[in-house]
Formats: sequence, C-alpha cells, structure tokens
Amino acid sequence: MKKDQTMRGLARAAASALLLTLLAACSLEPTYKRPDAATPTAFKEAPAADAKDAGTWKTAEPAEAAQRGEWWKIFNDPMLDDLEHQAADANQDLKAAAARVQQSRALVRNARSDWFPTIDGGFGPTRQRLSPASQFLPPDANVPAQTLWRAQATASYEVDLFGRVSSNVHAAQADAEQSEALFRSVQLALQADVAQNYFQLREFDTQVDLFRRTVALREDSLKLVQRRFSEGEISELDLSRAKNELATARADAVGVARQRATSEHSLAILLGKAPADFSFPATPLVPVTARVPAGLPSVLLERRPDIAAAERAAAAANARVGLAKSAYFPKLDITAAGGFEAGTLADLFHWSSRAFLLGPFAGTALTVPIFDGGRRRAGVEQARGKFDEDVAQYRQQVLQAFREVEDNLSDLRLLDDQIQQENDAVNASQRSAHLSTTQYQEGQIAYLDVIDAERQVLQTQLQASQLTGVQAVATVNLIRALGGGWGDMKADNANAVGMNGGTQEVAKQ
Repeated sequence: MKKDQTMRGLARAAASALLLTLLAACSLEPTYKRPDAATPTAFKEAPAADAKDAGTWKTAEPAEAAQRGEWWKIFNDPMLDDLEHQAADANQDLKAAAARVQQSRALVRNARSDWFPTIDGGFGPTRQRLSPASQFLPPDANVPAQTLWRAQATASYEVDLFGRVSSNVHAAQADAEQSEALFRSVQLALQADVAQNYFQLREFDTQVDLFRRTVALREDSLKLVQRRFSEGEISELDLSRAKNELATARADAVGVARQRATSEHSLAILLGKAPADFSFPATPLVPVTARVPAGLPSVLLERRPDIAAAERAAAAANARVGLAKSAYFPKLDITAAGGFEAGTLADLFHWSSRAFLLGPFAGTALTVPIFDGGRRRAGVEQARGKFDEDVAQYRQQVLQAFREVEDNLSDLRLLDDQIQQENDAVNASQRSAHLSTTQYQEGQIAYLDVIDAERQVLQTQLQASQLTGVQAVATVNLIRALGGGWGDMKADNANAVGMNGGTQEVAKQ
C-alpha cells in the first residue's frame, strides 16, 4: 500500500513538472520578423562607374557589431589621425554612451536573474502574543506573550508560465543591443564631427592667409596711390578709396580670425579638452581628392548604426507585446523556508529546533486574474501601438539614410564642376586685376576700376576656398551617411568596440 502511494506521488510530481514545463514553453510573444523597408537597387546620384560596379541587390542583414575601421585615414592626414585618437580617448559624450551600454547590459543580467530562485537568510527574534480565539480559548483567557528566535533561509521562485520571464529577458536583450548600436552611432558622429571641424578650421586658415595677402596687396596699392597723390597726378578721392579698401580688408581679416577662434574652441571640446588647453597650428586647407564609392543601398542598412538601433527598438517592443499578453494568464510564485526556531537563543541551534515549510503546494501562490477594469487590454494595446510606432520610425530612419547618401553624392558630383568653374573665375579675375593695375599706372583708367577688379579677385578666391572646405566636409558627410565605411573594408575585430583612455571596453556579450 505504502509503495503504491509513493508511486502515485511520484507520478503526480512528474506530471506537475511536465505541465509546468509545457506552460513555460508556451510563449505568448509574437514571432519577430525584421520590418521590411523599401530599398532601391542603386543610388540615383552615384557615379555611373560606381553604379556599374555595385553588383546585384541582396537582402540586408544588420552588421551593427562590425567595426567601421579608421575611415578617416582615406584622407592620408597624420594630423587628422592624431585628433581622432585624442577624441576617442577623452570625449565625454562617448564615455557617457559607453556607460549607457554598461547600464543596459546590467538590466539584461537583472532580467535573466528571474530565471533563477531567490534565496535569502535571516536571523533574529520576534515578540508575539496570540489571541485567545486563535488558540480556541475563552475570550477572557490569558495567553502570555512569547519570544521566538529564528535562523532560517527562504527561497522564492516565479515559474516562467506563458513566457512571462522570457519575454522580459528578450526585451532587455534588444534594449541592450539598441544601446550598443547607439554607442556606435555616437562614436561615428564624434569621428565625423572631428573631421568636419578639422577641415573647417583649415579652411578658415586658408581664408586668414588669403586676407593676409590681400592686406599686403592693399598696403602696396595705398603706397602707390599715396605717391601719385603727392605728385599731384590724382585727387584725394582715390587716396580715400585706397585707405577704405585697406581698412575693410583688415576688418574682414579680423572677422575670419574670430570665426577661426570659435571653430578651434569647438574642436577642443570634441577632444575632451578645455579651449584654453588646446591650440591648433595654422594650416591652410588643400583640396581633398579622396573619392568614396557608395556601394549598394542594401549594404547601407547593414552599416548604419542608427538604423540598427531603430530595428532593435522594434524587436524590444515586439517582446513587450508578449509580456503584456501574459498578464491575462495565471502567475505561479513558489516559496519555501527552512531553518531553526526556538523560544530562547540558547536552544536555537539544537537539532530539535529545526523547522521548515515544505510540500507539494506549500508556500505556492497561483494568481489567476479575473477582473481589472480593462487594464490588461489597455496594456496589450499600448504594447502593440509602441511596436507599430517603432516599425514606422525604423522605416523612416531608412528613408532618411537614403536621402542623406543621395544628398552628399549629388553635392560631391556637382561640387567638382563648381570648383572647376570657380578656379577658372579666379584665374580670369586675377588677370583682370593685373591689367587694371597696369592701365591705372599708365593713367588709362580710374582707380575705382582697380578697386572693382581687386574686389572681384578676393571674392572669387574666397568662394574657391569655401568650396574646397565644402567638398572636404561633404566627403566626410558621405562616409558618415554610409555608416562609417565603404567597399569591402573588413573589421579589425567584429566582436568588440573599445575605447582607450580608461573607458571600459564596449564589447558584444
């Protein structure tokens, strides 16, 4: 008889365990599929040679864990290389993004801890007085107060019914992956900002040099006009005009120097330095000749970290739909306790003082939702709405990425023609200024014609300088729009994204 009862007990326990396992495997989380997004087969503004060599369309698979490499080395500029490494070591925005990754990974570990029981230990006395009614005594019975000493361990565990815990873990994992993609987005933005500020600063140096030479030319012109005025060949009007042109050139030079100072301060902040501790040597900009192939539009979805972040946000929202659905179903919490209990501290750890709470359903709480005024339904609708929002934002981010690439491709294509035409204008204006100066010295034209010619030279040179800076910045913007890389560049390490300068490594775990 006792053997039959034991076998029946084991059978019930095995059946209960099997039932709980099946319920735990029955997840309510919708099957996630990466949202589709309209993707063209080639970029409209890509050069014909790039479009021909791009290959055929392929399905995009996010590669947010891939290193983008030191893409700025395409400019072959050791000074830029040094600035990029300084920014990676000390930029505070990058350190903050790395800290957010650490926080998100800690949240994943916190969510995973729900898969395991919680065990606590305690020790101490309790003072209690039981009521006569609880002891089945008359109302006026005297029930003395008593002190109980306890030393016990308690364990609690939530059974993962209907994938409640698993969905929460999946959502936390997707959040962590989104945080890592956002870190790479901050990293790429920092690298691009450093390069842009660097080229803009050098373009200001070009303008400063241009105004320096213009001021020197104006000073020579003033000496010429002053001599001719002293000899009575011209009126004071020409002398006043020459002085005005010199003063204007000097004022414009100061204005450019002010802009340069502001740009230098911005670059210092990107490098994690106080502006007072950073000084950039004057280095006029030379034309940037680097050319970046755009590649396939589908590859853009793999390389852009902001697109990867948007896609991971949708995955997290999908997991939270399952978490919201699980609120409709029972929740099973299991608790147990065991240890020692005695009326005096001296008797606490005797073998006879042991106590426990244990049994097939002892300490369990199966909570079954019945009515909540529509709270669970609202939770599911909110989770579904959040998922739809994140999917729409993902698709919008994809469209925005395509637009940024097309904008910069068209900028670079048209800038080549514009720079060529502007260089021709510079040469023509310089020739015109030379002829006007010669004719003025011979008394054939008025000094106002010389002023107009020299102003035109300065204007065309400034426009040419600005276009050179715009071309350099547009090249950086194209690389940034492409996700920080191009072609078949391979990652140095596809499993880690690290920073120097004491910041903890941000690595895929």
